[in-house]
Formats: sequence, C-alpha cells, structure tokens
Amino acid sequence: MQAFAQLFTALDQTNKTTVKVAALKQYFTEAPPEDRVWALALFTHRRPRRQINTSLLRTWAAERAKVPTWLFEESYHVVGDLAETMALLLPPPSRRQQQSLSYWIAQLQQVGPLDEEAKKTFILDAWDRMSTPERFVFTKLLTGSFRVGVSQQLVVRALAEAYHLEATQVTHRIMGQWDPATTPFRNLLLEEDATEDLSRPYPFHLAHPLEGDPEQLGDIRDWQAEWKWDGIRGQVIARDGEFFIWTRGEELVTEKFPELHTLKDWLPPGTVVDGEILPFRDGQPLPFGVLQTRIGRKNITKKALAEAPVVLLAYDVLEWEGQDVRKQPTATRRGYLDALVAHLDCPPEFRASPLLPADRWATWANERKRAREEFAEGLMLKHKKAPYATGRVRGAWWKWKMEPLTIDGVLVYAQRGHGRRANLYTDYTFAVWKGDELVPFTKAYSGLTDRELVEVDRFVKRNTRERFGPVRTVTPELVMEIAFEGIQQSKRHKSGVALRFPRIHRWRLDKTVAQANTLEDLQALLEVYGAPPSG
Repeated sequence: MQAFAQLFTALDQTNKTTVKVAALKQYFTEAPPEDRVWALALFTHRRPRRQINTSLLRTWAAERAKVPTWLFEESYHVVGDLAETMALLLPPPSRRQQQSLSYWIAQLQQVGPLDEEAKKTFILDAWDRMSTPERFVFTKLLTGSFRVGVSQQLVVRALAEAYHLEATQVTHRIMGQWDPATTPFRNLLLEEDATEDLSRPYPFHLAHPLEGDPEQLGDIRDWQAEWKWDGIRGQVIARDGEFFIWTRGEELVTEKFPELHTLKDWLPPGTVVDGEILPFRDGQPLPFGVLQTRIGRKNITKKALAEAPVVLLAYDVLEWEGQDVRKQPTATRRGYLDALVAHLDCPPEFRASPLLPADRWATWANERKRAREEFAEGLMLKHKKAPYATGRVRGAWWKWKMEPLTIDGVLVYAQRGHGRRANLYTDYTFAVWKGDELVPFTKAYSGLTDRELVEVDRFVKRNTRERFGPVRTVTPELVMEIAFEGIQQSKRHKSGVALRFPRIHRWRLDKTVAQANTLEDLQALLEVYGAPPSG
C-alpha cells in the first residue's frame, strides 16, 4: 500500500506526461505481480464495490478526529474531497503497516457481510496503521470514488514501454472480462495466448471533431458519410457459439438487450460488428431520452422493452470469418457489412447504418443541418482507405456535429467544485424567467476560462444572499449562454424540462438579467426538438 500511495501521489502532483509514464513504469516493474494487476484494474475503472456506507465513514472519522459533525462537514466543503478530508483530520498513526495493495483490497472485500461494529473496528484499526497518503488512497477505495489524473492511454504507454509491447497489443489485452482477484498479471498481459478470450472486444476507433470547412479534407470521392447516431456505442461478438455485447466503456451488457439475442444464431461464427444500439420503432430512430429509460435498470421489464425497443445500427465489421480485418480499408470492411445485411433472413434488430451519397461537400453540409430530424448528432466522415485504428487517430474519422441549441440563463445558485477546484465556486445552477419569477432549469460545470472562473467565484462570495449547506444563493445578475445537445420533458425538474450535455457556451456580458430567456422559450424548443417525458 505504501508503494501504491506513493505512485498515486506522484501522479496527482504533476501534469507532465513523461513524469507520469516514468512513475507508472517503475511501479509496474517493481511492485509484486498481484499488486500490479490490481493497480491496472483500478486505472482501467475496475474498482472494488463499496462495502461501507459513506455516512458511517464520516461519523467514525469525526469521532476519531474528535471534531463536531458541523466542523467535519465544513472542512469537507472547503477541501472538496471526502477521502482527503478524512485523511487530513485523522490523528497520526500509532503504528505502521507493511501490507500490500492486494492485501488491503482483499480485506475490504471481506468487510461487507460484517455487522456495523465489526466494520467500524476494522476501519479504525486500518486508519491507525496508515500514513496520511495511505489513508487517502485506502479511503478512496472504501468510498468507491477512486480517481487519479492519469488516462488509460498513459497506462497503456507505460506498460508497452516497460514490457516492450505494441500499445495496440496492450490495449486489446486489458479489455474484456477479467477479474483482478483471479487473473495473474503475466497471463493477462504477457502470455502469447492472452488475446484468445472469446468475449474480448477490440479497442474502439474514435473520431476527432471537425472544425471549419470540410473541403479541407480533400477530394470528396475519398470519403464516405453517415449519420452520427445518438445511442450507445457497442460491439456485438459472435464466436464459437458464444455471444457478447460490449459498450465503448467496456461494460458487458449482453443481458440488458435481450431483443438483440436473435443475432446469436444469425451472425456467422467469428464475426465482430461495431455499431450503435439505438431506440427504434416503425423504421425510425427514437430520441436518446427513450433509451435513457432503460439505462441503469437492473431488470428489463416487458413494459421497458415495449416502450424502448432497440436495434443494432451497424457501421463496421472488425472480425470476419474468424479473422481480424481491422487493417483492411474502410470500404472493404463496409463490403463485409453489406454482405451481412444482404441475407434474406437478416433479423429486423440488425440494420446497416445507411451511407449518404454526395458528389460535393455542400450536399453533406445540407444533410448535417437536418440531423436533429433524424435524431442524430451530425455526420461521421470516414476515409475509404483508412484502417480501423485503436483510439483517436487524427485524419481517419471525423465527427461533424450539428450546432448546439442555446438558451440564455441567469446564475442563481453556486457550489464549490471538487479536487483542484475545491476552493472556487465552479458548479452553477441557472434559471429562466416565468413571468416575474426565475425558475431553475439546469446545472452546468464547464465552459468558462480559468480567469472567468475566478471572476465568477469573486462575484459569488460578494453577492451571497443565503446559504444551504455547501450551496449559496446569489444575487441574480450574471447571464450565461447555455449550450446543449437535446431537450426533453422531465417530471423531476421544476421547469418541466431536462437538457442533454449542458455547458456554458459564453458569458453574456452584453445582456442584462431582464434579457435572459423565458420558460416559454424553452418550451418552444421542446416542441420542436423534444423527446418524451423522463422519470
């Protein structure tokens, strides 16, 4: 645990890529193998389940630190991170521990069935044996909120350099369904047959956003275009009679989409298809809000299946007749997909994403303007000769998204951020006018520059009207333009609407509060672009 805490601290305290990669390489070559595999699991979002309620941890930490609850909570609001607050407030350890990361994770997984008093004894004893950095990491694991400023791409780079592998090999081998408690590090990363897991998906190819005129891409004949669908990116895998569905976030969701199980007996063995899981009815896509009614459900009811039916809208083939075909050109892989859908017995749950023909860029520009009519986010432009790459490779795929919807809102509530933003008010709630009343309609956390964040923070502190725990009500004076991708009815929000991907587009210094938009303006957007109610 000491070595892992040192690694965590080293990663957290630098923004330099070379320093992070060096720290990771050192850990992955020097730590015990069972710790390496758990570190890799944590860095790739395979965190152990939370075994103890955070409210209990707060109570026990306050008791051990001998501070009143209100002071603990006030400290938390200032620090902005629960685990860090506990690590800083707890008294110095009375003894030291020498146990490994894997040891402590194994201990945590055995705590769940214990009664509350036994859990408390275990946690207090662990805290009393750890330094502040160790407590911080340990408590992060306890609360299920382990995060660190390192991307999976950096971890892959470090492993590739440390073990003299190709980055694409590492990326592929650490994907899929593996349990750090039972998978040896060598078997996962270094054995020759590490890629033979039938369920293992391929790393996804990602697109860069296209900014400016698409004619900069050259001859239109070298490109193909299709809709950028607004669903869940997924891979469907059919191998040796087995069938799997993976999301881009490496979540195995086979059981969550039972209507796609018809593909198990239809897809030829040795086939992997990349596509979008979309809500679909009567030959047309449905808004993403419809699919949201199924996301997160443990059990998919008949009602949910009827109200939010899905299809796989496929746009690429990655494995064909048992062979990895990712290095073949886009046009060739598209031929495999067309061959699949040409079968007379192609099930209705499987469709090919239609290509949009054009002989000039202006045609695709006009298609892009009507993306919302298709419940799409814009266009995808793919070079016909490009292979299917790993991750985001510039120049092969471009996402040409439609312009966002916008509304001018008034800042009414503010809350401190987290992590490095814990000392600034950076989490905002915005309102629109309903007659003479300002009605909150969305929250937004991003979009302002560092300088603007400091200015808004200064305004919040000088213009606070009321305090509700960590939240401040502020004098309604600041107007911001809020950009968003979609809008739908919502019974959970006072305004009656919910926005998709809201963010601050710009600070409207040119507008007064009276010039902000109204609830009627939001409802007008809802009538044109809205999805059915959620919640």
